[in-house]
Amino acid sequence: MDDLEKNEQELDQDLENAQPVEIAFEETEVIEDDVEMMDTAVDEEYGAEQIQVLEGLEAVRKRPGMYIGSTGPRGLHHLVYEIVDNSIDEALAGFCTDINVEILPGNVISVRDNGRGIPVELNEKLGLPSVTVVLTVLHAGGKFGGSGYKVSGGLHGVGSSVVNALSEYLEVEVSRGGQVWAQRFERGNAVSELTSIGESDHTGTLIRFKADPEIFTETIKYDFGTLEDRLRQSAFLNAGLRITLRDLRDSENIVEKEYCYEGGLSSFVDYLLKSRPSLSPLHEHPIHFSVVKEDKEAEIALLYSNSYNEIIYSFANNVQTVDGGTHETGFKTALTRVFNDYGRKYGFLKDADKNLSGDDCREGLIAVISVKLTEAQFEGQTKGKLGNTEITPLVSGVVCDKLMTYFEENPQVAKAIFSKALDASRAREAARKARDLARRKSALEGNSMPGKLADCTEKSSEFTEIYIVEGDSAGGSAKDGRDRQYQAILPLWGKMLNVERARIDKVIGNDKLAPVVTALGTGIGEEFNLDKLRYDKVIIMADADVDGAHIRTLLLTFFFRYMRPLIETGHVYIAQPPLFKVSKGKKFAYAFSDEERDQKIEELGGGCDIQRYKGLGEMDPEQLWETTMDPQTRIMLRVTLADAMVADETFSLLMGDAVEPRREFIMQNAKFVQNLDI
Repeated sequence: MDDLEKNEQELDQDLENAQPVEIAFEETEVIEDDVEMMDTAVDEEYGAEQIQVLEGLEAVRKRPGMYIGSTGPRGLHHLVYEIVDNSIDEALAGFCTDINVEILPGNVISVRDNGRGIPVELNEKLGLPSVTVVLTVLHAGGKFGGSGYKVSGGLHGVGSSVVNALSEYLEVEVSRGGQVWAQRFERGNAVSELTSIGESDHTGTLIRFKADPEIFTETIKYDFGTLEDRLRQSAFLNAGLRITLRDLRDSENIVEKEYCYEGGLSSFVDYLLKSRPSLSPLHEHPIHFSVVKEDKEAEIALLYSNSYNEIIYSFANNVQTVDGGTHETGFKTALTRVFNDYGRKYGFLKDADKNLSGDDCREGLIAVISVKLTEAQFEGQTKGKLGNTEITPLVSGVVCDKLMTYFEENPQVAKAIFSKALDASRAREAARKARDLARRKSALEGNSMPGKLADCTEKSSEFTEIYIVEGDSAGGSAKDGRDRQYQAILPLWGKMLNVERARIDKVIGNDKLAPVVTALGTGIGEEFNLDKLRYDKVIIMADADVDGAHIRTLLLTFFFRYMRPLIETGHVYIAQPPLFKVSKGKKFAYAFSDEERDQKIEELGGGCDIQRYKGLGEMDPEQLWETTMDPQTRIMLRVTLADAMVADETFSLLMGDAVEPRREFIMQNAKFVQNLDI
């Protein structure tokens, strides 16, 4: 038995007692037709009295999603990040070495730093203390000019005031000028004056706040792991900065973590490698270089591993630029140039050989790019993409110069890395030939759609959805029970390729994945085109057992690695078939959990017959329609990408070669997974 088969069997064994954790899910309701609402709106009068002017922080409370993204768990944790980022700006300015974050009983957050302290002097323009202005006025702060901050991630000046607006209460204490000053706010409004409450022999700021349950109606409970990941990342990006996180909600189980990394980005790269136990490095230490020019600086650390994927994280003024930007473009362009120049110079590439592509050069790469500049230009309030064009030549210049020098001084490392890039190039060429062959075959057959696909009649992708169904039996029920106008069914059989352990040439030639690629129409990898997506919703519908969980995870891994925009734009869903049918006489109900089953039994008066659905194929078409496919009654989970870094680690852990770390992960998280046995 080869290692791959052995690892697959071990993965199956690991999954016996727990369902794998998937990326992130949002329960979705069916959106009713908007026509009726539009008709009603047209009938209403529209005059001057309908024009509202929102004063102060009213706009934040009226439209919180505009400022923090959502009022769910992601937005809740974003409040903490906004306050912590202000303290980190003090560290960037050279005045802060320690940041302490505490989760207090009642899910109150406390953030204390030893920076300079927010100014308390009177703001002459507004007639208020400066600290009050910072916490109550949008776009107010010390980051718009002057000498307060050389670089900052909080350039929009809304962070502290937004947190204040969305908090049930917020208390601030400022140690500055030998005094401690305090003030309290409730839902954005000051309820006390700024007052000196004592003396102090140090400087710094303490902000304590409780998220407003009127805004965060879903939950105000913080997840320690979510905060831990973000604060650890911040410590990596600021070498020597000490960040402490304490969870004091349970007095008998206090949790404390401290993060301080003198190695900075090199430590970050080491962490990214070690958090993926199935990966091994091609060279011992990360390659690190940096450059400072006037008011701009760039720092890069990179390392190559045996992975078939690339891991690149970029930051500007400590803000993660998840959509990349000019700094990331400069890095990628220069990296490809160095590889090809070095390959030509030292004979790895012959005259007749084509240049290596960017994907070839980045296979197995783990890299962190961090730039700092005075006037960072982010696209949008979420700061997902850097737009400063002047940073591109700075990054590309240091990469071309320092990486070429490193390769020349370390020829054995260069040879190992270049050999991997050449293997990637050969695989890419094989994948291209496989795609061309598939296209010619489809053209000759005159029908490019998979034979098992039961397509819908509606041609507009805006109104259509495709169910990717496990097995022919369930596929048959789904085909008979669906609405043929807008619902397509694609049955799959057997377990597909684990793409975490395969190059793209193997992926393209896989007979289980090819029908999915063809049916969706987008292509994969570098050829992916979201505009060609044939269905608005891509719904994974698998059995509620270990095999079904494995198939869901394999499909999600495939989408994440080769069709990530599908997840990023919210097109991927998980169907939620019921686990039980509870019936008594002519009355019956469906239940999606053990608790709901017991509740239905009680509602029907006991003495009920219980049918446990062990597979989708056990449902007849009518049952499958009314429980899982009818837009009026179904429940689906939308797959979202809350944190790409955490998702990447999770997929590497669950689907990689290392067995023991995966087993440990499953054992640690099994308590969070619903037990499906009865």
